[in-house]
Amino acid sequence: MGSVIEPPELSLPSPLTELADERLARCGVRLLLKRDDLIHPELTGNKYRKLRLNLAAARDGGHRTLLTFGGAWSNHLRATAAAGRLYGFRTVGVVRGDELADRPLNASLARAAADGMRLDFLDRATYRRSAEPAVLAGLLARHGPAYVLPEGGSNALAARGCTDLGREIGDRADVVAVACGTGGTLAGLAAGLPDGAEAIGFAVLRGDFLDREVRRLQQAAFGDTRGRWRVDNRFHHGGYARATPELDAFAADFAVRHGLAPEPVYVAKMLHGVFTLAAEGAFPSGTRVAAVITG
Repeated sequence: MGSVIEPPELSLPSPLTELADERLARCGVRLLLKRDDLIHPELTGNKYRKLRLNLAAARDGGHRTLLTFGGAWSNHLRATAAAGRLYGFRTVGVVRGDELADRPLNASLARAAADGMRLDFLDRATYRRSAEPAVLAGLLARHGPAYVLPEGGSNALAARGCTDLGREIGDRADVVAVACGTGGTLAGLAAGLPDGAEAIGFAVLRGDFLDREVRRLQQAAFGDTRGRWRVDNRFHHGGYARATPELDAFAADFAVRHGLAPEPVYVAKMLHGVFTLAAEGAFPSGTRVAAVITG
């Protein structure tokens, strides 16, 4: 596979820095933050890692357009639009919910549109069938030939791209925590970690589908399952982009203590999970936990 010219301002590897917190110290746990949010001002964290090899494959295949899927607040749509502008691809974002077509664009979709993404709003029933050949053929007929990325950007190439995350952390952590939406980051992270390290994926959506999806992605990317990993489904706080007073209070307190406001959809839920597991005694004394700050 050929290489894609990297965008300006790309900074890799991302920093891994220790964060002192007396609550974790009482539990014998050391916390390190893997600051993937600092990789690039527009292609932060797992979004860059998941897109990198896909962009190379699209260019090698002669594609000029990227077509992908997401909800109204999708970070993936926004990142794909930014990548299209930076790497010279047309982009099409298929958005869940045709009722949104006549409404003012929210901040996320407005940013994607400003980066040149053409937005196509599908009714929710059709969107649920968007992976079916007939629906996908209709989209390609409407928008022209395109390199198709799944919702959330998680496919075999995305998982392979995320192995670098595990390699960068290496033996500096015993446990690595990451928020999970579609499973691609966890699949690659676990494969890239050294023997003995464990990856924990904190689900941000309701449901128990992620174990199955991570196994499927690892099988597609590597031919088998790799690494030590597990999914914790307890910290979604009601589902995607939803929150509870408990989560809001935790995030506000974390921001005051450490001067870093955790991103609410993914990162806050993951950090809340780490602190809760530590308080429950899930980590032996002396455990080094690296938390991936994806954006």
